[in-house]
Amino acid sequence: MASVAGHAALVERLQIEAREAPQRYRLKLALLALAGYAVLVLILAVALGLPLGLLIVMWATGRTDPSLAYAILLPGAFGVVVLRALWIRFGAPTGYALAPGAAPLLEAEVERLRLAVGAPPLDGIVIDGELNASASDVPRAFGLLGHRHYLVLGLPMMQLLDRAELASVIAHEFGHFGARHGPFTGWIYRVRLSWYRVLEGLSNRGGIAARLLGKFFAWYVPYFNAYSFVLARSNEYEADAAAARATGADVAASALIRVEIASQRLQRDFWPRVQARVHAQRHPPLQLHADIARLLQRPAETDLSRLAAVVRREADLDDTHPPLAQRVAAMDAALALRGRAEASAASDWLGDLVPQIERQLDAQWRSEIEAQWIEQYQAASADRNRLAEIEGRAEPTPAETLEYARLIEKLRPDFDALPLYEKAIARLPDSAMAHYRAGLLDLRAGDRPRGIARLRRAMQLDPGAIRPVLADVDDFARDPALDAATAAELSSLREAFAPRAQSLDARDTVAGEDDLLAHDLDEAALHGLRVVLARSERVAQAWLARKRIDMAEEPPHYVVLVDWRGSVVSEAAGLKRLSDAFELPGSHSVMTDTDHRDMAKRVRRACGEPIYRKRR
Repeated sequence: MASVAGHAALVERLQIEAREAPQRYRLKLALLALAGYAVLVLILAVALGLPLGLLIVMWATGRTDPSLAYAILLPGAFGVVVLRALWIRFGAPTGYALAPGAAPLLEAEVERLRLAVGAPPLDGIVIDGELNASASDVPRAFGLLGHRHYLVLGLPMMQLLDRAELASVIAHEFGHFGARHGPFTGWIYRVRLSWYRVLEGLSNRGGIAARLLGKFFAWYVPYFNAYSFVLARSNEYEADAAAARATGADVAASALIRVEIASQRLQRDFWPRVQARVHAQRHPPLQLHADIARLLQRPAETDLSRLAAVVRREADLDDTHPPLAQRVAAMDAALALRGRAEASAASDWLGDLVPQIERQLDAQWRSEIEAQWIEQYQAASADRNRLAEIEGRAEPTPAETLEYARLIEKLRPDFDALPLYEKAIARLPDSAMAHYRAGLLDLRAGDRPRGIARLRRAMQLDPGAIRPVLADVDDFARDPALDAATAAELSSLREAFAPRAQSLDARDTVAGEDDLLAHDLDEAALHGLRVVLARSERVAQAWLARKRIDMAEEPPHYVVLVDWRGSVVSEAAGLKRLSDAFELPGSHSVMTDTDHRDMAKRVRRACGEPIYRKRR
């Protein structure tokens, strides 16, 4: 694949081809699927077949020729190295492995649904901490020797849905496993999953052979993904249809809607609060999943038409799941929530196991993030020292009053910082930052008119506040529970400042004619950048440069170049997550050399040595 844009264009073209010439599309897809295996067979046939053939000839003729030693040893050694690189163990999905007989009611319902849908026997049921469920195929010998099948159920999902709705989710996942896709579609589905596992495994291996194979599959897997995307999306519709047949269309639609609402709430309300604690406490919280369950089980008002519109806008060609409204319509169901049973599926089907599962998942979560959590906590030590210093002053300056409010907001997430910002506004009435932060807190507290007025004032005082304010406005506008009047006010605010935001966007892009300079960050700022980069498994190296801006008063614009070790398909979403997490003293662009080879060379030249290298 040439680029992310090329991937999207190819997918769109193949969608047309699949409609107009389905047999030709399926033939090309089958040949492409076989090509990946053919490459592996060819490499091994040459690397191991040549020395083996020479040995057979020498044995048959009874003659030994020392000059053939290199022809035997070198390809043979390379073949062994290739085999070692490909010897990737694919284990069962991680989580709480449900022992046979531990949850007989759940196991009985799973077996009933498996038989109803026509899915193969399971090798196990795993419960993880995601608000999701999946049909996990674990390939044997890259799928050549078949697959092991696991049903993965997220505990938050089991605590959110009742038995009927969770049954529809299970039936959907069995729809992927089952024969209703047909032999060809099922085979492509498993091959697709297998190649993703291979690419992931190779990206984590060292050695020349692994790197060479990794480069090939880094090209091949996204290309195969683009070709199989059309079929994969149709599989989602077929899996939805299997769920509707098994439990009823209204139940299946309600489960989809309820999960989407819960996902929005977790992203908007829960995870930001957890992340905010990283600067205040040295270790991750001991309890996580019980808190998630309490949030998800609290009722929430949601405008379903707004929810569908938000999901439709956020849908893209990286996700094989069609937009919510399209999935509900395809099942011939209404966009509506059914009455939910009082007890959750987790309560009914897991019973007394729930606390035990929560404790194990909590422990797994803490072990996965603890090192990064402690590193971020330590990185905030200067802020904690500064907060103590300001608190020790008898009469802080106006600037320190604002700084104090910001430090309290960052370091003490359970403390209401709004009165502190209001005090800062009284002493610094023309501070865009004070109006900006106070306006956000007003919005979160439900005082929408005052919050919007303060955000407007912040953008009027400082054009540099326009883009961050509008980004937060967009986040609020995605809230499905937002009332129509507030949504209209936020839309009006965006329209008023959109032209200025567009002009700033033009300033904060890099083009071929722009000069790039060495970055000007100190070691503390670089440390914060490295912490963010280290969280991503796919970032191997990174470089940083600064765009030359003639006006001294203008804030700087930085260019972060990332060596991305993953598929092109995951690149766009991964870079966005990195960009959102960066805290730089100015605007920034994040790129790889996938689409920007010339610019990447200039960034490396300006930066010199990488600012970050992943530890091996």
